[in-house]
Amino acid sequence: MARSRRRRPEPRRSDESFERLLSGFRRTETRRGGEWTVQPIGPGRSEKTYSCPGCGRAIEPGVAHVVTWREDGVMGARADLDARRHWHTHCWQIA
Repeated sequence: MARSRRRRPEPRRSDESFERLLSGFRRTETRRGGEWTVQPIGPGRSEKTYSCPGCGRAIEPGVAHVVTWREDGVMGARADLDARRHWHTHCWQIA
């Protein structure tokens, strides 16, 4: 029997798709009279220590959290993105 020369797709790494599922999807929320982009960060993508503006405590590497930035600031989109902040998920939800 002849062998097929058709290239088979490489299997997708299950940990990569699982990480994407855990990290969630970017969304827009309206809070405090403004539009905010909220990007969940999964535990595998958190590599630095950040200070949460909600509680003032550290967000350690490996801890799932959210990154937020304004969508409608007067200084423009680039300035809004540069002013993004990392929050504990709970702190953002109660803010």
